[in-house]
Amino acid sequence: MELSSTFCRVQEAHQRDRAVNAMLENVRIIAGTAAKAWGVEALAAECREARRARTRIIADMAALQKERSLEEEDRLFSENPDRGCANP
Repeated sequence: MELSSTFCRVQEAHQRDRAVNAMLENVRIIAGTAAKAWGVEALAAECREARRARTRIIADMAALQKERSLEEEDRLFSENPDRGCANP
């Protein structure tokens, strides 16, 4: 299961708050370590989400480009290329 960057940041904040407010030293140490780990996971999640967004944009651009090339192919095979294509 992949965690979202938002979830990771919330967990990081929770652990940081816990580290600050804990009465016991060992709880502060463990919560601080957990906060750092959540921060690292949040960075990884942000990179993953950005990569997915870029991939979606590239896929959309490729689909538009393919659509345009299909329209151009249709014009090339027109019976009257000098007059253009009739609108359906």
